[in-house]
Amino acid sequence: MTSPSVEDLEKRIRDLELENSRLRGECSSNPVENQDIKEDDESHLSLAEYKRYGRQMIVPEFGALEGQKLLKKSSVLVIGAGGLGCPALLYISAAGVGTIGILDDDVVDVSNLHRQVLHTTESVGLPKVESARRYITKLNPFVKVETYITRISNENAFDIISKYDLILDCTDNPATRYLINDVSVLCGKTIVSGSGLKSDGQLSILNYQNQGPCYRCFYPKPPSPNSVTSCKDGGVLGPAIGLVGVTMALEAIKVLTGFYGDNFKPFLSMYTGYPQQVLRVFKMRNKQKTCAVCGENPSITQDLITRNAIDYVEFCGKVNANVLTPEQRITVHEYKQSLDGANNSSILLDVRPKEQFSIISLPAAINIPWDPTLAKLDDIDSYLPTGFDKETDTIHIICRYGNDSQLATAKLIELGFKNVKDIKGGINKWSEEIDNTVPIY
Repeated sequence: MTSPSVEDLEKRIRDLELENSRLRGECSSNPVENQDIKEDDESHLSLAEYKRYGRQMIVPEFGALEGQKLLKKSSVLVIGAGGLGCPALLYISAAGVGTIGILDDDVVDVSNLHRQVLHTTESVGLPKVESARRYITKLNPFVKVETYITRISNENAFDIISKYDLILDCTDNPATRYLINDVSVLCGKTIVSGSGLKSDGQLSILNYQNQGPCYRCFYPKPPSPNSVTSCKDGGVLGPAIGLVGVTMALEAIKVLTGFYGDNFKPFLSMYTGYPQQVLRVFKMRNKQKTCAVCGENPSITQDLITRNAIDYVEFCGKVNANVLTPEQRITVHEYKQSLDGANNSSILLDVRPKEQFSIISLPAAINIPWDPTLAKLDDIDSYLPTGFDKETDTIHIICRYGNDSQLATAKLIELGFKNVKDIKGGINKWSEEIDNTVPIY
């Protein structure tokens, strides 16, 4: 076997140097340094960006090169970095939206990880916006990320929302939705709004180009606070809410790339995960002339909001679970002492939903879910042991956190039970202070 000539060795070295140079350009921790144009030039794409986004640019509806340029120069504010915000952020950042703002005042908790896919076990304890920023920066260094570790409020909403082209409402309570809606309308911003609970979700585009209906056009009055359930209480299935977040990202891309143009028609998309996955789209009414914020004679103004003359929490209302006197409530320690008593003849009524009761329950507990069962019953005799005496025997009532149990206690007192005691803090407090082998979920 003959040895390679000097010329062959020199050629191989040159080829290796070129290959190394190419790999350094592709694998640099900051690919922006390898662009053939300046980073802030929104009118062009670098060669690296062509390669990164090429397969979405060739989708006919996307808008080709012009669509990608529109994304690059766009800015989006995502309010809420949770179950909806995480998948939405994941896909708008991967798609190349130029500037992304993330607003959330919460920190990552272990209970978030089954659905909030930007956060990891290592992120537990970090602010959610910082956890999301780190993930996005690794995913796409071409994207500028701005973070706000705060809760959206009357005081800061205008300053933050006014900076962005599009708003993604990924929050989970009506008061915040009305605030985001009103400020966005007054700032002339379109909103992609989504929500999800259990295995269902919905989304809509609001105030489209200041021509479409806003949230108040759909819902002039807020829902009853008794009808609003949080994911903490009602539960949420990760893929279901994730799918809604992904569809929010797609709608954001369609808005930013001009897909709808002047042909936008108001809609509400509703996703159902069980028994078969279904996505239904319903036509919604147009902007309402009588709307309090976007109608012909609006009563809601920036001045009223910033002066806190509008109280969104009061407008939406809240459930008042504190309906008992101190004498009608006991601590978990007092309940434990009653169990240890020699003459204990009480029964324990657990008013959590049956799904929660099946996860964990205390010994000998009887389950009658507060909503919808116990709240509508006229008597509970069929649930009680034979011989139970309403006048002398005691019922202790427990729920998850000590809210529904107060309502249930008041209900049983109305039904004629003389000795009913609510257990403060519920089964969650029992686990924290009495028996830590009882799982917290």
